[in-house]
Amino acid sequence: MKHSASLFLDVRGIRYHVRCWGRDGAARIFMLHGWMDVSASFQFVVDELQGDWQVLAPDWRGYGLSAWTQADCYWYPDYFADLDRLLAHFQPERPVDLVGHSMGGNIACMYAGIRPERVARLVNLEGLGLKDNDPAEAPGRYARWIGELAGEPGFRDYRDYGELALRLQQANPRLPAERAAFLARHWGREEQGGRVALRSDPRHKIVNPVLYRAAEAAACARGISAPTLWVQGEHSESLARQRIPEAELARRKHGVRHLHEMVIPGAGHMMHHDQPQGLARAIESVLGAAAAGATQDQRSA
Repeated sequence: MKHSASLFLDVRGIRYHVRCWGRDGAARIFMLHGWMDVSASFQFVVDELQGDWQVLAPDWRGYGLSAWTQADCYWYPDYFADLDRLLAHFQPERPVDLVGHSMGGNIACMYAGIRPERVARLVNLEGLGLKDNDPAEAPGRYARWIGELAGEPGFRDYRDYGELALRLQQANPRLPAERAAFLARHWGREEQGGRVALRSDPRHKIVNPVLYRAAEAAACARGISAPTLWVQGEHSESLARQRIPEAELARRKHGVRHLHEMVIPGAGHMMHHDQPQGLARAIESVLGAAAAGATQDQRSA
């Protein structure tokens, strides 16, 4: 496995963890993980990249080694602002290449429309939004949110890392045992008594009080100027679980200029776990020229 280093910095009052692979001076890729995931999940894809890259992947607030917020719940505007600060810290002088999976793909896609001048190329791994909500749902959503705030959300813990690894394989039968064992060590942490708890704030389970508004997301997507690759797993059930009709998904894709599509054979929604080699090839099909250029610049220096 390629070695990664852990960087920590203050982002809007939150101690953020950013995992870094590769050398300083190489072309950078920023990789954004999804809901209930962590930055280390990109290890398998990074191992398969052929170019000379520096990959930077944050743990979102409330995940992995990043600090938990003191607020009642988590919402997208904070992710947009966190991402903007992270990019300003690591690459303030030029647009960035973004790869985002699931929730991270939604964040990357909307951010690329909100701040189009900051994104050079975009790879969206099954992150084109959630089911649209009717405004009439708002009273019930707010009531549910208030009710959930009164409770104590929690995740189950596990006997040891082995039990957590088995749980990951149950959730994704395509996940090989050795990858599950690696992920368990990063998704979980050993607590007093030896049991393993998830490295995620249980408040991620609290429903977002603000309805998802597809029209607003579409307006952001129309602002994207970067060449964009939409990647989907051949066997993914994510869109069915989110209850997004195919026609609606097609409309959302149509709203993104310069969009190309690719399907990863043999992969489900967690394509970075299932088929990291195929996904790495897809990413480098869009970003490969950047790595070659950076290598040439380094040789000429």
